[in-house]
Amino acid sequence: MKVLMVCLGNICRSPLAEGILKSKVDTAKVFVDSAGTAGYHIGNAPDPRSIKVAQNHNIDISSQVCRRFIVSDFDTFDLIYAMDKSNYGNIIGMARNKADAEKVKLLLNEIDATDQEVPDPYYDADDGFETVFQLIDKACTNIADKLESK
Repeated sequence: MKVLMVCLGNICRSPLAEGILKSKVDTAKVFVDSAGTAGYHIGNAPDPRSIKVAQNHNIDISSQVCRRFIVSDFDTFDLIYAMDKSNYGNIIGMARNKADAEKVKLLLNEIDATDQEVPDPYYDADDGFETVFQLIDKACTNIADKLESK
């Protein structure tokens, strides 16, 4: 199973989602990666605030490298989780067919199917990163449970 986490810049939310899910699954069985729909930060490490909040929860995301979502990700990944509706729309807009589109889901729908979005903490105070961590953590726990039961 291969899972991709996607946000806008791949420096705040999706790196956290990648790190959190990796911490909850057997990485020999589940491959987890992250990407951004925009190319603003390609090649950079995650935002220092994301690295710090992950470290506060004993997760190391400091070696991740930002990359952009590409069409071939539909071929590589079984599940693609978008952090918000805008990025969901961007990913769906790149889908080549129904099979591609069916792989794409809003992350927080794994908690409840109300189409909630993971807020972007980039312009927020540091405590926004902890809030985002907690939301992503809940969703990733549910994803890990589903993957484990397969």
